[in-house]
Amino acid sequence: MLGTLLPLPVLLILLNLVYSVYSRQPHIVLIVADDLGYNDVGFRGYNTFVSTPNLDELANEGVILENHIVSATCSPSRTSLMTGRYAIRTGFWKGNLKRNEEFGLGLDETLMPEMLKRNGYRTHGVGKWHLGMFTWEHTPVKRGFETWFGMYLAEQNYYSHKSVEGIDFRDNYLDADGNVVDNVRRDLEGQYSTHLFTNRSVELIQAHDQNEPLFLYLAYTSVHTPHQAPQEDVEKYAMNISANITDFLMRKKYSTMISIMDEGVGRVVDALKQKGMMENTVLVFTSDNGAGLSGSNYPLRGGKRSFFEGGVRAASFVYSPRLEKSGYINKNLHHVTDWYATFQKLAGDKPNLHQKPQLEIDGVDIWSSLSKGEPCRDEVLYELRDPSKRLDSTGKDARDVARAYPVSLNTSSTTIQLPYDEMRPLKALNYAQDFFAIRWKNWKLITGTGITLHGWTSSTGQTDEYEQFTDESGNLHDWTIVSGTFLFDLSVDIREKNNLADDYPDVVKKLLNKRQSYVEKVKFISERKYDKHGISLVDGVWKPWV
Repeated sequence: MLGTLLPLPVLLILLNLVYSVYSRQPHIVLIVADDLGYNDVGFRGYNTFVSTPNLDELANEGVILENHIVSATCSPSRTSLMTGRYAIRTGFWKGNLKRNEEFGLGLDETLMPEMLKRNGYRTHGVGKWHLGMFTWEHTPVKRGFETWFGMYLAEQNYYSHKSVEGIDFRDNYLDADGNVVDNVRRDLEGQYSTHLFTNRSVELIQAHDQNEPLFLYLAYTSVHTPHQAPQEDVEKYAMNISANITDFLMRKKYSTMISIMDEGVGRVVDALKQKGMMENTVLVFTSDNGAGLSGSNYPLRGGKRSFFEGGVRAASFVYSPRLEKSGYINKNLHHVTDWYATFQKLAGDKPNLHQKPQLEIDGVDIWSSLSKGEPCRDEVLYELRDPSKRLDSTGKDARDVARAYPVSLNTSSTTIQLPYDEMRPLKALNYAQDFFAIRWKNWKLITGTGITLHGWTSSTGQTDEYEQFTDESGNLHDWTIVSGTFLFDLSVDIREKNNLADDYPDVVKKLLNKRQSYVEKVKFISERKYDKHGISLVDGVWKPWV
């Protein structure tokens, strides 16, 4: 058609322009929300109480990912994102990092910003790290980021920028000798973190030379606790939330935090457009895990820390003018590790040509799946925890529990009696260290000792966030931990209500037979070490101490 309307020279010019855009390395903007629920965004189609117009527009004009699987907690998801490797390989299968723990991503790992930087990308990180900071070598600007503006630890006050008693907000880069310049931003006290992260991201885009490829990692802390938001924004965004909702004042703040983040994403996109970079940008948005008790994962079962779908199926999408097909919901199976492989291909990286060896990755290049809807993978490891792979006391306790409660492949659940601390109910999860969760096609298997039975988020978010899960005697509750086997057909049972383990023993056996190949990849964990002398706090600031 164009050939009959345009002179050949003009057509050739246009084709050359198109080729020059799509043959270049794309700018990559990777935005991660923290503890965002599957139903905490408008584009999922269920939410009526959170305003996310910018995310909704990008998702609906891009590709919504129906089956994007992450880990159930922060650190394991972020390690998989940054390395393209399952958490079992990096040692983060043990769970989240503690603020004074001597552990982090191994220095032999090639992180995403390092991989992109060696291919000519300018790399900037904003927001939350949570991948280790006990030595300077484990901090962001030593792992491939040119600059880092934000925090090292898991959470902080959105105004004081303190994690417990210590400040954790820095503006870092390397000096000419490769040493970390640790610019602690005490002057930002009183300013809201989400606004600060957005402002810095916009500034980085505005100052960027668009002829060079950009990698911007924007890891918001919203909506992780503590739930805080400016009152003027609460009045702006959350006035439609009814006082009938359980703890509606908290829900107002929670919803407002999401809307402020959404507003920030809109500003980042506007900056890309104004700079003329959007046409050659791939923008990915995802949460690191499902929502906890404050959010909504409807219609899914469970939430953060659970390997039911509400804990591991993230609200995610990709937006890019480079997509051949857009404006649809992609139902293919994807995993958080896949972004590493996908960006590696888009950047033109040749891992075998670099001096630092590239460790084996688990992610696959999903660009054809995103851009054309083509199938890409049919298997994803959700989690594997094996107490024989750790030396610390938790490993011993888990082995004792496992021996006391042997797993039957056709038993739905046997309640486990664990030490219970009313002040720290999550402490019992430390013993949940011997189970296996995997998905193959539409089948999902969870089997082992230490499975936490979560219930379901309500459809409106206007009742208690989890319905009570009970057995015939009404004894079970959200924190019940069991030994058993669960098999679900997610193609017809997205809510994971019908355990089919007894009906399909051959499927259970097939999936369980896959376990050993993953066990062989598990990184051994020795005793967990902590700073017990307070040397990680220097003049009221969290700093590396080893």
